[in-house]
Amino acid sequence: MAQARILVVDDEHDILELIAYNLRKEGYEVDTVQSGQKALEVIRGNPPDAVILDLLLPDIDGVEVCRRIRQNSRYSQIPVLMLTARTEDSDIVSGLEVGADDYITKPFSPAVLLARLRTSLRRSAGEDSPHNTAVLLKLHGITIDTARHEVRCGTNTVALSATEFAILEFLARSPGWVFSRTRIIDAIRGEDYPVTERSVDVQILGLRRKLADYGTCIETVRGVGYRLREE
Repeated sequence: MAQARILVVDDEHDILELIAYNLRKEGYEVDTVQSGQKALEVIRGNPPDAVILDLLLPDIDGVEVCRRIRQNSRYSQIPVLMLTARTEDSDIVSGLEVGADDYITKPFSPAVLLARLRTSLRRSAGEDSPHNTAVLLKLHGITIDTARHEVRCGTNTVALSATEFAILEFLARSPGWVFSRTRIIDAIRGEDYPVTERSVDVQILGLRRKLADYGTCIETVRGVGYRLREE
């Protein structure tokens, strides 16, 4: 996606410069800020095509910035990639729960960051769906509208990140089938996507939490992977 405009938010100047340099080298336009408040001001004034957002910021933290992005319909669909120096599941899940599309732990490879950014931009543009056919999937009281990219549990709409939605859709299209973590990654991201199997576990954990009582239909098959239970 040439000439996409990326907002990078990090309070560490060296990291800002590293990310900006690599993005510009790939042809992206780049804005950089060092606080959550400034990031929100930029987004309100001229929404970017994607946000690379540090979790730990000196004023408004990355989780709160992401939450505010998702609460405003004008720019709620902007891909958000969370940067974090923390590796605890609770810290990562907190970002995914408020709608971050992906997370990258520090220290990171610029090549990995660029690959994940490209994937997020493709998904945002509708170019990277695991299935081309729009359908209405209904299982266990969960309704998945693939055309509207909408999930309802009973009568309540549930806000999922693009990655969470893709995982749920993938599992729901083949209820009862068990898929390895590697197979899930390949299906929703492409075979060259640089991600660890642990990332799938974190995404599943966040997805179950958002689905609340309905999340029990996503089963862990020990030593194999995950499946959506058949009705």
